[in-house]
Amino acid sequence: MINTVALVSLSAGTIGEDFVKHEVNIGLKRLEQFGLNVKIMPHAMKGIEYVKNHPKERANDLLAAICDEEVDMILCAIGGDDTYRLLPYLFKNNELKEAIEKAEKRKIFLGFSDTTMNHLMLHKLGFGTFYGQSFLADVCEMEDDMLPYTKKFFEELIKTGNIKEIVPSDVWYEERTDWSESAVGTERTKHENEGFQLLQGKPAFAGKILGGCLESIYDIFDNSRYPDTISLCEKYNLFPSLEDWRGKILLLETSEEQPDPKHYRKMVETLKKVGVFDVVSGVICGKPMNELYFDEYKKIIVNVIDNPNISVVANINIGHATPRCIIPFGIEAEVDAVNQKIRFA
Repeated sequence: MINTVALVSLSAGTIGEDFVKHEVNIGLKRLEQFGLNVKIMPHAMKGIEYVKNHPKERANDLLAAICDEEVDMILCAIGGDDTYRLLPYLFKNNELKEAIEKAEKRKIFLGFSDTTMNHLMLHKLGFGTFYGQSFLADVCEMEDDMLPYTKKFFEELIKTGNIKEIVPSDVWYEERTDWSESAVGTERTKHENEGFQLLQGKPAFAGKILGGCLESIYDIFDNSRYPDTISLCEKYNLFPSLEDWRGKILLLETSEEQPDPKHYRKMVETLKKVGVFDVVSGVICGKPMNELYFDEYKKIIVNVIDNPNISVVANINIGHATPRCIIPFGIEAEVDAVNQKIRFA
C-alpha cells in the first residue's frame, strides 16, 4: 500500500508554469482523494527554464526521494527531451547506486516518455520500475475524473504495489487540442479500440519487458537533438548490453512528435544495427497518438526486423496515446495475443 508519493521533475519543468496551474491543482487534489500524502521535491516546481538549466538539481531530487524513508513511490511529473543530462550526477561518483543501497525500502518508480532514460539508469542497478503514466499527463486529466482504464492501473499500483495483468482498453481517445482552464470538465473524443494485434510470430511469448519511448532510445545513438547525447550515454553505458537484452521483450512506443514513417524506419533500423532484434524474445508496440501513421509503423517494424520468427504485437495501450496502462519492468511477463492478455509473475 502506497502512503506517500514524491513528485519529481526529472525531465521538463512544466508543472511549475502558470499555464498548467489548473491541471496541477486537479492532479494534487486527486492524489489526496486517493488517500496519498504528496511530497513535492524541492526543484520540481521551479519551472521550465530553471529545470532545464539545472540537471544536477533534478538528479538531487531523485536521490533525495530514493533516500527518504517516508516516500513509497516516486511519480514523474512529465517527460521532456534531455533527461540523459542527469547521468553524470547519478553515476560519476556512484551517487545513484549509493542512494539505492542506503534506502531502507525499495520505492515504486513511475514515469514514461523521456523518463525512458531514468528507467534505463535504474535498470543498470537492478532497480525494477513501472512504465506508462505520469502526473501531468494522467493524474491531471481534465475530464471530471482520470480516464477509467488509466485510473484502473494507477489504483492497482498504489493499492498493491504491482500490476497483475494487462488487457486492451475498449476505447482510445484523441489527444486534446485545448489545454486551457476553460476546457476543464470537457470530454475527449473517443473511438472503439481493436485490441492487441499480432503482426507476426507466435502469439504467446515470455520474458522481462524493457524499452520505452523510441525517440528517447534513438537519442542514445544520435546527436541531432543535443550534441553530447552519444558521448554521455556511451560514457556511462546507458544502453543495455546485448547479453542484458537477451530473452527480454522490447517495448517501443512513439512520442507526441509523431515521427513520419521515414524517421520511424531510421530509428528502428538503428536498433537493428546494434543487434537488439537478434536477441529479444519478442516486441510489443504502443498505439501511436491519434493512430497517426499506425499502419505504416506496423509494416515498417516487420520489414526492418526481417525475421518472421520474432513475435511482434502492436496496439498496446501504452505510451503517448490515451488511455494508458502501466507495465512493470524487471518482472517476468507472458504476452498472449490470442487471449488478449499480458500477465506478470
